[in-house]
Amino acid sequence: MAERLIWFKGEITSPENAKVMALSPTAQFGLNVFEGVRGYWNRELEQMFVFRLRDHLHRLQQSCKLIALEMPYSIEQIEQFIREIIGVSGYREDVALRITVFVDGEDTWSSVRKPELFIAPISKPRKDAANLPTQTATVSSWRRIDDVSFPPRVKCGANYINGRYAHLDARRKGFDLPIFLNAENKVSEGAGACIAIVRNGTLITPDTSSDILESITRDTILRLSRAMGISCEERRVDRTELLIANEVFLCGTAAEVTPISSIDHVAIGDGGVGRLTAMLAAEYFRAASHQNPEFPDWTFPIY
Repeated sequence: MAERLIWFKGEITSPENAKVMALSPTAQFGLNVFEGVRGYWNRELEQMFVFRLRDHLHRLQQSCKLIALEMPYSIEQIEQFIREIIGVSGYREDVALRITVFVDGEDTWSSVRKPELFIAPISKPRKDAANLPTQTATVSSWRRIDDVSFPPRVKCGANYINGRYAHLDARRKGFDLPIFLNAENKVSEGAGACIAIVRNGTLITPDTSSDILESITRDTILRLSRAMGISCEERRVDRTELLIANEVFLCGTAAEVTPISSIDHVAIGDGGVGRLTAMLAAEYFRAASHQNPEFPDWTFPIY
């Protein structure tokens, strides 16, 4: 049985002992940048593999740079800290990790003092690729943040309040999930996940100038699709394309691959899991658990 522990400010401790000051910029203003990362247990090899860890840590570096925080440790050091916390915790199952650079102490929101780091793993089973649950969605009345206000390229805690507004609105209206449009009324992404549609056998996803996070999972899906011989397009997507798509799904570290059955009460395809969506989900989990020899560098072995 794994023990719930956290790597916090250079020490491994219980989550209850990992505390920040109430007046800290992180507590008051959401001044932090973070990465959500998944670790997948390979039962055949009896090994844990963290999926595309170095790509996530490079993006963490970029977020720090854009929001003017100093990365407190090197990528190699953080990789070692992750090995330590997962090893000490004793996980032999799928996990989700939150890796966060944050500002503690009584400083202002404009502080650029050296920040702290925490790494928090929790048990998180993967979806069943053979039985993916579908979700309903609505096009949100809230607009996606953009590059000249709250740049979505920065994975900052405060940015995610935009997603909270949209989620609350979607739930009040009886839907599971929101889909954002940007200021140009083009499809952007979900709240915490990128979006892809399938039209006539072509996988289409909004491009990186559509006010989306430069998603590692999105990149994974595109690269897997091309390796499978699926035609792909990265471009601006119109709202009406969502409703006439054969398949729609969200993808992200937390969402993994999430099929959308309907949007604003309009069924997508036959309202079930689309053929390409199911194929990509299966390939995604194969790659994430070190079972796809074409992409061996995507997986970081823990033990």
